[in-house]
Amino acid sequence: MALRINDLVPDFNADTDQGPIDFHNWIGSGWAILFSHPKDFTPVCTTEFGAVAQLADEWAKRGAKVIGVSVDGVEAHKKWKTDIEGVCRTKADFPIIADEGLVVSKAFDMLPAEAYLPDGRTAADTATVRSVFIIGPDKKLKLSMTYPMSVGRNFAEVLRALDALQLTYNVPLATPANWLAGQDVIVALTLNDEQAREKYGSFDAKLPYLRTIPAPK
Repeated sequence: MALRINDLVPDFNADTDQGPIDFHNWIGSGWAILFSHPKDFTPVCTTEFGAVAQLADEWAKRGAKVIGVSVDGVEAHKKWKTDIEGVCRTKADFPIIADEGLVVSKAFDMLPAEAYLPDGRTAADTATVRSVFIIGPDKKLKLSMTYPMSVGRNFAEVLRALDALQLTYNVPLATPANWLAGQDVIVALTLNDEQAREKYGSFDAKLPYLRTIPAPK
């Protein structure tokens, strides 16, 4: 069955280029982002991993850990990181999981159960392994995105989504289309008008069911 929003994400033990991890323990009590790709030394993913590295300070500000996953091995990851760092001109300090047995890829429903790695494979053999998973402090899936091989992921959007998730986590708020950090937010319909005023003060009722307030600090 596909992994759905608010499902507890799979726990697993795995090797990474920074040593072995237990995934739930690695996440700890904060937010985590798992992002995947089909093969090391591929062009689009080199630029993507570089983009993740360049956002290191932004992930840290939000208390979010990032971790990559690939179906290649640890030594390939280490060699590939020199290419990534050369392209993005910064250190890629996040770990990359070596998912050579496809355990993680299948647990997160990125590949069919019968998938295997043929000899001399190319990235096309594991093409569906191009996903992003944002995981909350409760170890539950909060957001997922999957991309085709030809479209590079926009990690500014991942960052924006993380901001929205953290702002609305366990509170009756939502964010409108194209929301950016600092802009007005929507009061959830779980609160009636009286409850909304009691909790947030005045609000702007654009429609009876669309009430906005300044984003809480």
